Amino acid sequence: MLPYATAAEAEAAVGRGLTWAEAAWFRYSASIPDYCLYCHNVPILLLVYTLAPLPLALLELRRHLPLPHKLQPGVLHPPAAFLRCYAATARVLLLAVGPVQLASFPAVRAVGIRTGLPLPSAGETAAQVAVYLLVEDYLGYWIHRLLHTPWAYHHIHRVHHEFTAPMGYAAPYAHWAEILILGFPAFAGPAIVPCHMTTFWLWFVLRHLEAIHIHSGFKLPFDPTKYIPLYGGVEYHDYHHFVGGHSQSNFSSVFTFCDYIYGTDRGYRYHKASLSKLKEMAGNHVEKGDENGFGNGKQD
Repeated sequence: MLPYATAAEAEAAVGRGLTWAEAAWFRYSASIPDYCLYCHNVPILLLVYTLAPLPLALLELRRHLPLPHKLQPGVLHPPAAFLRCYAATARVLLLAVGPVQLASFPAVRAVGIRTGLPLPSAGETAAQVAVYLLVEDYLGYWIHRLLHTPWAYHHIHRVHHEFTAPMGYAAPYAHWAEILILGFPAFAGPAIVPCHMTTFWLWFVLRHLEAIHIHSGFKLPFDPTKYIPLYGGVEYHDYHHFVGGHSQSNFSSVFTFCDYIYGTDRGYRYHKASLSKLKEMAGNHVEKGDENGFGNGKQD
C-alpha cells in the first residue's frame, strides 16, 4: 500500500510530476496492501497459461489444415490430451504454487521487492530482466541435469516428458515437486537484484511465455526470437523432448551457452550435422518432418 493519500503527496515525495504509468500505478495500488499486490502473480500466470498457447492449439486441432511448421507433424494431439494437460497443470498451479505464493511474501519483502514510487525506467527494467534470465538459465541448467538422474527422472521429471512432442500447454505440465523446485532459480534473480513489483510480475510473465514458446512444437518463419543471440528456441528444446528420458542434450531452458560449455549439446549438434549431410545427398528434396530435424532417429 502506498504511503500517499493523494497524487499531490506522491508527486511531492517523488520530487516531480508523475508519469502516466506512475499515475496509473498510484490509482490502482494506493489502497491495496503489498501482500495482495504480490498475490496477483498466480492469477496473472494462470491467465497467461490459459491464453498464450491457445492459437497454436486451435491450429493443431484443425485436422484438415496442413501444418508445415510443426516440428513433429506425425504427432497430432487429440482434444482430450489438451484438456488433460490444462486441467492437471491448472490444478498444480492452484493447489501447489498458489499456497507457496501466499506463504512466501515475507521472503519477497525481505529481499527488497518494492511497490512504491517512482516506477523503474525501461532501461532499469530491461537490465534487471536480463540478469534474471542469465541467473535462472544457469541455475535451471544444473537443476534440469539433476532431474535427469535416474531417481529424479523416475520419481519427478518423467511427468513432464510424457509429451515427447510438446505443445504450449505442456510447458508447466510437471510433477508438483518439479514446479516448486524450478521456482527457486526463477526467484533467485530478483533476490540478488531486487526490483519493483511491476518488474517482478513482468519477469514471471516473460519467463512463462518463453517456456510456452519453446514447448509450442512449431518453428514459425516469422518468429522474432531467432534474432536473440544464443537463444535456444523451439527446435532446440523440442529435440530434448523428442529424444526422451535418456536425453543428455539440450538442458538449457533459455540460452545455449551452458550446454555448449559443458558439452551437453553434442548429440544435438551431431544430429543437425547428419541432417545437413542428408539434405545435401537428397538434393534438398527432404520431407518437411525431416527438414525440421526429427525424422532420422535419435541421438542423446
